[in-house]
Amino acid sequence: MKCGDGDTAQQKDLQGLGWCNAVDEGLMVSGINPECPISCCSVIPTSDLTADSACLSREPIPDITLTGAVEPDGGTALLAAPVASHPHPTMSLPKPTTSHPHPAATLPHRATTLLDTAITHLSQQPASPTPALLPVRTLTSQCSRPHAGFSHCIDWGNLAPELVLYIFQFLPLVDRARASQVCHAWTNVFHQPELWRRFEFELSNPATSYLKATHPDLIQQIIKRHSSHLHYVSFKVDSSKESAEAACDILSQLVNCSLKTLGLISTARPSFLDVSKSHFVSALTVVFVNSKSLSSLRIDDTPMDDPSLKVLVANNSDTLKLLKMSSCPHISPAGILCVADQCKGLRELALNYHLLSDDLLLALSTERHVHLEHLRVDVVSEDPTTGEPQIPFRSIRRSSWEALLRHSPSVNLVMYFYLDAEEEFEAFFCDATPVTHLYFGHSVSKAVLGRVGLHCPRLVELVVCANGMQLLDEELICIAQRCRSLTAIGLGECEVSCSAFVQFVRLCGDRLMQLSIMEEVLIPDNHYCSLEDIHPEVSRYLGRPWYPDAMPTW
Repeated sequence: MKCGDGDTAQQKDLQGLGWCNAVDEGLMVSGINPECPISCCSVIPTSDLTADSACLSREPIPDITLTGAVEPDGGTALLAAPVASHPHPTMSLPKPTTSHPHPAATLPHRATTLLDTAITHLSQQPASPTPALLPVRTLTSQCSRPHAGFSHCIDWGNLAPELVLYIFQFLPLVDRARASQVCHAWTNVFHQPELWRRFEFELSNPATSYLKATHPDLIQQIIKRHSSHLHYVSFKVDSSKESAEAACDILSQLVNCSLKTLGLISTARPSFLDVSKSHFVSALTVVFVNSKSLSSLRIDDTPMDDPSLKVLVANNSDTLKLLKMSSCPHISPAGILCVADQCKGLRELALNYHLLSDDLLLALSTERHVHLEHLRVDVVSEDPTTGEPQIPFRSIRRSSWEALLRHSPSVNLVMYFYLDAEEEFEAFFCDATPVTHLYFGHSVSKAVLGRVGLHCPRLVELVVCANGMQLLDEELICIAQRCRSLTAIGLGECEVSCSAFVQFVRLCGDRLMQLSIMEEVLIPDNHYCSLEDIHPEVSRYLGRPWYPDAMPTW
């Protein structure tokens, strides 16, 4: 773009120095001048251009070599400092021939090269798994024809593609897209498969949702050009049926991809359940058939069914390690049992209690099956398959739990309870239960909490949202005495006397790493007349300052 009569004095001065420029969204993109054959260009904020921070210099620019030996899990910096006599050489424009001062000289100083900015950014990043050694490349080169008093200039075209690719991995997609417009070399790097391994599609109705939807043109570009590069994909949809259907439409077009992970996330209500089962299953089957190395699948609150599970198992039985499928109303106990029988590498499983059975636990405990690491069970009042109350619940035999523990002694058993009636708990905690993390989302009685203390010795975390107006002194002390692994507890709408609470903390000691108790839970008694009296003693037992949580007053 040539500078016209309406250009600013700053632009005319740059033109007089042999530079063309174009202004786009506050960025000055320096172009190619026949008198100074620079193969690529640098991006400079127009508001920050200074005489000391331009891209040309009268002095020779030292050859900068960038090395970085990074251990995959180490704590070293991502990039080592540049090795040169001048780590950050001063680059300045020559003094203008006119008598008036250069307009850029009055602007604030700022580093202008993208490389300096990138190095500063990367040096502040935490260590992450990276290649063990960055290729050693010369990052600057001399121009073939020096221009009018300038002996050297930076040639961005010779910047190592590996280094540009490495830098691009730390940038958001929008920033990568802008940087790709600098030159053809960076455009080619922008489309490298390594930058398109993972993507999150956000689909929403702009009129009713706070989610910022992925632009349709970008979606089509990914499907046409980068679908074969995708490995880690997730879909985040709002509460509208149209968003869920759009996600299914995209899934059905991923015919050339081989995914390793897939997640379907409903940010509000479970909108995937509004989609017809045939539409959803058809789209998901496309992914299962084309992905032969799927290791992680999150499909909570979806119309997944048994036949589609069989397709999943037929194509990914050797690679599947994680399966989360809570609240899938069309899955039967037989369907999930098929997964446990065939997928011997399954390490994490999440499902509803109506799918849990003695046969499933035994299948997960066979010698050929790997050690189970995480089992999450959601216990809800309504049967997802029929919508009818699940009273009574089926009990799991003690021998089945023991078989699972013998095979996977370190398994984390997480149970979420959303039950209302007292009789719904009759099937639970009547015998030894190897639960480690226990959450009561609704009200739970004193009797149930008493059984927890008696039959849950592996308990690590306990959260009680509500109990009522009965003191939980005895139950809390029993849990402290028998659950020797307890490290976290949270109490909401409950009541505990201050004396019992102090005794509970004394029994647990400093192993109680998380203690979240509302002020309203603690009831003063004869030994502690106010909450202020218990702060010093509780803090001493915990080995750290502690105060109860307060309800906001807004």
